[in-house]
Amino acid sequence: MPQLLSTDDSDFNTRFADLLTMKREDSVDVDDTVAAIIADVRARGDEALCDLTTRFDRFTLTPDRIEITGPEIDAAARAVPQAERAALELAAQRIRAYHERQMPKDESWTDKSGATLGWRWSPVSAAGLYVPGGLASYPSSLLMNAIPAKVAGVKRLVVTAPTPDDKVNPLVLLAARIAGVDAVYRVGGAQAIAALAYGTETIDPVDKITGPGNAYVAAAKRRVFGRVGIDMIAGPSEILVIADADNDPDWIALDLLSQAEHDESAQAILITTSAKLGQQVARAVEARLQTLARRDIAAASWRDYGAIITVNDLGEAAALADRIAPEHLELCVSEPDPLAANITHAGAIFLGKWTPEAVGDYVGGPNHVLPTARSARFSSGLSVMDFLKRTTMARMTPASLKAIGPAAETLANAESLEAHGLSVRARLDTMN
Repeated sequence: MPQLLSTDDSDFNTRFADLLTMKREDSVDVDDTVAAIIADVRARGDEALCDLTTRFDRFTLTPDRIEITGPEIDAAARAVPQAERAALELAAQRIRAYHERQMPKDESWTDKSGATLGWRWSPVSAAGLYVPGGLASYPSSLLMNAIPAKVAGVKRLVVTAPTPDDKVNPLVLLAARIAGVDAVYRVGGAQAIAALAYGTETIDPVDKITGPGNAYVAAAKRRVFGRVGIDMIAGPSEILVIADADNDPDWIALDLLSQAEHDESAQAILITTSAKLGQQVARAVEARLQTLARRDIAAASWRDYGAIITVNDLGEAAALADRIAPEHLELCVSEPDPLAANITHAGAIFLGKWTPEAVGDYVGGPNHVLPTARSARFSSGLSVMDFLKRTTMARMTPASLKAIGPAAETLANAESLEAHGLSVRARLDTMN
C-alpha cells in the first residue's frame, strides 16, 4: 500500500520531508571491487577484458571477438521484425529533429573599447556510450545517447554493450546502425568503463562517457571522471503525476506503473486535488498489478516508495512538485501550461492528459536521459550540449588594450602577481 498524505494533515510536513529523504538504493560498497577492475584493465588491456567477461557474462571472449563485426550487426539487424524496425526509425527521426534545434551558435562582437570578444562551439572528438545488457537492454537508450552525439558532430562514437551468455540484442545493434555508431564492443560492467577511459589494444580511449548502468558501472564512472567527462550518475526512475478530478483513473494508474515497473527502487507519486480520484487510482493500480508482466517489480516499488498526496489546489501541487524535483512530471490537468509556468524543477514535463510519459521514453523527441534523485534542482537531461565544448575568444587592439589594460595591471598588482601586471605594462609602454 502506498503512502497516503494530505496537506490538511497535522503531520504532513514531517511525512512529506520523510518522503523526500527516503533512501531508495542499497548502499552496496562496490568501490574497492571497481578500483581493482579498473587497475586490471589498465595493466592488462584486452586480456583483462576477456577474463572479466568470462567471469561475469558466462562465455569465453577472445581479443579478436571484442568488437562486434559489421556482418554480425547486419545479420542481427535483418532479424528485427519490420514493425520494430519502423518504430526505431521513427524514434530516431524525431530524436534527431529535436536535438538539431538545440545546437548553439558561435558568437563574435566588438565592444565599445574596440576589443573583439566571443565564443565558439566544438564537439568532443570521441564519445563512448554504455548500453546495459541482459534484461535491462534498451535500444531506445542507445538512440537517446548516440543521436545527440552525432548531431553535435562527434567524430568517433563507440558503444560498449555486454552480451551475457554470448547473446546479442538485435534491436540494440539495429539502433546502433540507425544512429551511425562507429563501433560496438561486447563488453560491459566496470571493465567497459575502464576500457573507454584508458583504452586497450582493441578499444581506443574516448573523451566522454554517457549511458546508464548498474552500481558497478556508476562507481566506475565516478572513478574515471576527470580522466574523461561523464554525463551523470543516474538513480532509480521516478514519476510525479499532478491530476485534477477530470481524469481516467486507469490512465493515471498506468502512468504511475510505467515507471514502477522499471525497478523495485523506482518511485511513483500522484498529487491530486481530488481525494476521490486518488482512491480510484489506488484501486486501478491494484487491479492492473494483477495482470502486469512485471508485477512483482512494480508492486514492490508501489508498496515501498509510492505515494498519493491530496492537496487543496494546484498552487499547493506546484510548490510540492518543486520540492520533489522529479525526473518525469506529468500535468494531467485541464490547463497544464499555467501550472507548468509555476514549476521550476523537473527533468521533463509532459503537458496534458494526452501526453503520457511513456511516449517521451521512445518517440516524443526530447531526451529520456534525465536527472534523478532531486538533482533536477541543479541539472538537466542529456542534450547536444553534453557533447560540445565552448571555447572563448578575445582579440585586443592597441586602442582597446590602452583602454582596459591599466585596470588589469592594477588588479594583478593587488593580487601580488607581478608578471601578470608586467605582461600588460610592457605592451602599454610601447604606446607612449
